[in-house]
Amino acid sequence: MPEENTIDDDAWEDDPRRVEFVEQFALIRELAGSARMEGRVLGYLMVCNRPYVSSAELARALSASAGSISSTTRRLIDLGFIARHAVPGDRNHYFKVDDDVWGSFLAGERRSLNKQQQIFEQMLAELPEGMPGPAKRLRNARNYFEWLASYHRKMLADWQEYRDKLDKEDGE
Repeated sequence: MPEENTIDDDAWEDDPRRVEFVEQFALIRELAGSARMEGRVLGYLMVCNRPYVSSAELARALSASAGSISSTTRRLIDLGFIARHAVPGDRNHYFKVDDDVWGSFLAGERRSLNKQQQIFEQMLAELPEGMPGPAKRLRNARNYFEWLASYHRKMLADWQEYRDKLDKEDGE
């Protein structure tokens, strides 16, 4: 017998609580500097009960164009928030969100930090002699991203330890 609060996937799709969460999450992400559609897609995937969703389903559920969904999902993949999901024999694009989306984001963000550090390192190596101002700024930028990347490793480890402790307490 189903639990009293159980809802089927079709009913959940139009549930006002889910719809409100997606829109509120999108607004919060927009205030943090992300595109609102990124927040809508990520929010939708976070509260979706299915393990993966097609780009056509995202477009339909969010009343968005295929182009908007395509560019948004590419960006969210690049940022480490979502992943592609392959269905054997199916040519559609499917997407899913990791159960620990924020830990996945943190790990992906570290890759970006490393790329930024490398570009400063490269320019520093190519900088002509006798340019102390740019050299100092580039060294500081390189050193900052090196420091930040090392801190991200510690932060990710601390997060995973904290998450696992809470999961254990919750009986997961």
